[in-house]
Amino acid sequence: MSTPYPFTAVVGQNDLRLALLLNAVSPAVGGVLVRGEKGTAKSTAVRALSALLPAVDVVPGCRFSCAPAAPDPDCPDGPHESGPGGARPARMVELPVGASEDRLVGALDIERALAEGVKAFEPGLLADAHRGILYVDEVNLLHDHLIDLLLDAAAMGASYVEREGVSVRHAARFLLVGTMNPEEGELRPQLLDRFGLTVEVAASREPAQRVEVVRRRLAYEDDPAGFAARWSGDESEVRARVVAARALLPQVRLGDTALLQIAATCAGFEVDGMRADIVMARTATALAAWAGRTAVLKEDVRQAALLALPHRRRRNPFDAPGLDEDKLDEILDRFPDEDPQDEPDPDPEPEPGPEGPEGGPDDGGGGPDGGGVPPQGGGTQDAQAPAETSDPPAGSPDAAPQPSAQEAGGPEQAAVRAAEPFRTRMLTVPGLGEGADGRRSRARTAHGRTTGAHRPRGRLMKLHLAATVHAAAPYQKARGRSGPGLVVRKDDLRQATREGREGNLVLFVVDASGSMAARQRMSAVKGAVLSLLLDAYQRRDKVGLITFRGSAAELALPPTSSVDAAAARLEKLPTGGRTPLAAGLLKAHEVLRIERLRDPSRRPLLVVVTDGRATSAGAVGGDPRELTARSARLLAAEGVASVVVDCESGPVRLGLAGALAAELRGPAVTLEGLRADALAGLVKDVRTAVTTPASHTLRRAA
Repeated sequence: MSTPYPFTAVVGQNDLRLALLLNAVSPAVGGVLVRGEKGTAKSTAVRALSALLPAVDVVPGCRFSCAPAAPDPDCPDGPHESGPGGARPARMVELPVGASEDRLVGALDIERALAEGVKAFEPGLLADAHRGILYVDEVNLLHDHLIDLLLDAAAMGASYVEREGVSVRHAARFLLVGTMNPEEGELRPQLLDRFGLTVEVAASREPAQRVEVVRRRLAYEDDPAGFAARWSGDESEVRARVVAARALLPQVRLGDTALLQIAATCAGFEVDGMRADIVMARTATALAAWAGRTAVLKEDVRQAALLALPHRRRRNPFDAPGLDEDKLDEILDRFPDEDPQDEPDPDPEPEPGPEGPEGGPDDGGGGPDGGGVPPQGGGTQDAQAPAETSDPPAGSPDAAPQPSAQEAGGPEQAAVRAAEPFRTRMLTVPGLGEGADGRRSRARTAHGRTTGAHRPRGRLMKLHLAATVHAAAPYQKARGRSGPGLVVRKDDLRQATREGREGNLVLFVVDASGSMAARQRMSAVKGAVLSLLLDAYQRRDKVGLITFRGSAAELALPPTSSVDAAAARLEKLPTGGRTPLAAGLLKAHEVLRIERLRDPSRRPLLVVVTDGRATSAGAVGGDPRELTARSARLLAAEGVASVVVDCESGPVRLGLAGALAAELRGPAVTLEGLRADALAGLVKDVRTAVTTPASHTLRRAA
């Protein structure tokens, strides 16, 4: 719709609206990352923010939005002389998940290069977003190479383009806002730290508030212009308050006590680096300006911590998000507020009216259940997850099925905690794939490094300029070229061949039977699987988890990008009973068959964690060992890349896991050899072993 949804009409989500407004007051805060489930007004609130930003003065005709009072001396469209300019609304530029590198940073203007023979730069989205908002929806799904470019520009406030004979530098200072659904995978820690603030949002569980959301949304869809007009007064008030807070911001005093509170808070929560301290200082200053004060108080520091620290205290994706507010209060109470001197009495917050513009049971100006301006200070509206999560209730979707002792074929043992994770060796899928971008296996991609050129097959996707020029150059005289330029025909066009890395589907098949149930050994096994899960998170893989024990195997976690969900299921995994190894392999075969239909380009990597003992044939019947061998050969015949993590221990070892690896045509890796820092003499490089037939590997080792 051409008329955006009004910012002040968003129901609830006080933390989200406050974080966005603080960045509008002080763009130096560093942007906002909005995490939450689908359908929680994340994108709606971000798109509505641009209407509240003051107009931007720009140099007329400048494609890089230079300020007329202080133009960029290195502007590619410059140099510009200082003087009056023209005003335009602040832009909100959206970066699509599938955008190319050229679209983000800009590139050579191909049309002018071919027609006029000149090197001209075509700006990208970073130039468009300068002095505005750069919005990335589903930022966790953005390609890694685009994330790296985005990080560089956000950190330096400028974009540097060195490609295809073009050397350009231009200013790129923007408010970075990203939204994501954690169920679809987490962000890399490097990108998390670049966002100044983070907000967790969730749909309200209050029926009255949900009714108001539906009422307002239906009213907006029926008459967008009329709905926006009814909220225009509230929008004007918030816009004026943003302007006033911006004007007051340089006068806000950040005292020594506030700085000590900030430093003690960051140190107390063991936050890495100094960026958190700087962001908290800027956020607390913006909060004071938003409240109409010229001194930073303890309540500003507390609110700043709740917005700036939760995403920085996570050491890995398995840590629970959120902040311990009791601990935060304990730290802040050590430093009482300074007595404000010559502090003007701020205007009191307006009391919310009994009804909003829609006539519903909601306020339109700052109440906890409605739109308008969120109150400054106090606790967060969205509940933070506790550091220690309790087990889900029986029968809930998150609760893993718990077979009885009779079904398990033996006494069930209590779940043991996983050992500390470690950095694992890199496991890869052999060959060259074409799956989704990631960091594990080699693949032909649209965004990797250029390795060559070829004639396009079908529609031209990525022009290889140099190869095209080389193909056309010998025929210029025959084509009657006169003057500058180049005569290019369709047969001359060349497609760039690129090679990068892909993410795989890493399917874990974990033995939870009695043969693996020694508590110390199971703790090590869980630690190893947790380490592999952490590796899968870092390499942008999808993961799935199959467990087998008793008489059957179960899919504990369907393939997903959320590795923390797999870690949660692994932590609660019970052990005991017989070992239906064949059932686990057959279950893996079925899961991979279904996933191949859903996503044929994503290649699987099967990781079987077992000691290789098969003591049960499950519901099929027959010899367990023969059935296991047939199941393994079935997977090998379909070309599934497999790795067996041998968990056998003790002075006498049967080598059954190695035999299973031979049937799967993959390597067997011991728990000790799985570590990346293991001695080279203990285990051959897994990358070499995966691409070598297992029988040849075992023969060579013998």
